[in-house]
This record gives sequence, C-alpha cells and structure tokens, in this order.
Amino acid sequence: MRISDIIRTKGRTVVTVPPDTDVRTLLSVLAENRIGAVVVSADGNAIDGIVSERDIVRALAVRGAAILSEPVSAIMTAEVQTCVAGAHIDELAEAMTLGRFRHMPVVGDDGRLDGIVSIGDVVKIRITELEVERDSLSSYIRTAAT
Repeated sequence: MRISDIIRTKGRTVVTVPPDTDVRTLLSVLAENRIGAVVVSADGNAIDGIVSERDIVRALAVRGAAILSEPVSAIMTAEVQTCVAGAHIDELAEAMTLGRFRHMPVVGDDGRLDGIVSIGDVVKIRITELEVERDSLSSYIRTAAT
C-alpha cells in the first residue's frame, strides 16, 4: 500500500498556520480541528516547519506559560521530514518509528505541501489489511476443510 492510498481516502486538506501565529491561537486551531499537529507555512504551500502537541508541552515545561504568547516559530520543528505520495507505507512507518514523531507532511514533485499522514492513518490501514488477510485465510481454511 502506498501513501497515495491514504491521501486518496482522507483527502489532501492540511491545516496550516503562519509562523507568526502565537501558541495560544495554535492551541485553539488544534482543538477546533481535533488534530495533534499543524504544518507551519507562510503561504500554505511551502513547509516552514511543523508543531505538535508534544512541542507545546515540552516548551511549557522548559519556559513556562510565557510560551503561549510567543510565535509558533519559536517552538516548531524547522527540519521537517517529508514523504512523497508514491512511497510505501512501510517506509513511512519506519521513519516515524525511528524519528519518534507521529505526523509527516506529504509533498508533491514540486516540493509543495500535498497532504499529511499521521501514525493513526498508518494504523488504520494496517488493521484493514490484517482484517482482509484474516478473512482470506478463514475462507481458505473453510474451503480446504470441506
């Protein structure tokens, strides 16, 4: 299965915020959209960074509540790992596991933001694949037993 299969199912919509958005506003964006990370982008196409709930918690632990008034650019991850739609989800899962992150932006051939995939998306696909495999094996066993 390819990342394009996930994108085709979930859509290409990506919630973004400009780098100068304050962290308090970011919290509202995360809550309103029921998501765990936001791509930071000045124009909605180029990836300037990514900021997750974990980034916020870590910044709060180190710098305190003052972080809420600071721009997301102060806490975002600027070196963002991305993937392309043609990549296999096994590659994505491995990169997420090794890098210890849960969200990866998908970029097109032109390098522009084309979607985002979460570890939850990968798990959902894996469960579906396992259910199909289980059903196939059960059917095979029933057929072979008769």
